[in-house]
Amino acid sequence: MYEDKQMICDKLMIALRYTSHMSNLLRLTYDDDKEIVTATFVNGYEKRVNVRADSGYAMIYDIVYVLH
Repeated sequence: MYEDKQMICDKLMIALRYTSHMSNLLRLTYDDDKEIVTATFVNGYEKRVNVRADSGYAMIYDIVYVLH
């Protein structure tokens, strides 16, 4: 089954913005070539998450764990 990882990031970003911890999250961007998700915050800070070989579910877990 094909998983649209950018779409997963887009939907996860919306949910995370409703939390007090991640209300300053601006975007989650998935790089298909590097298999990295970049979290960008309103102050310009960026954090990268390695999601290489992750399923969609595992990718969500890794993003939430790293941004924790």
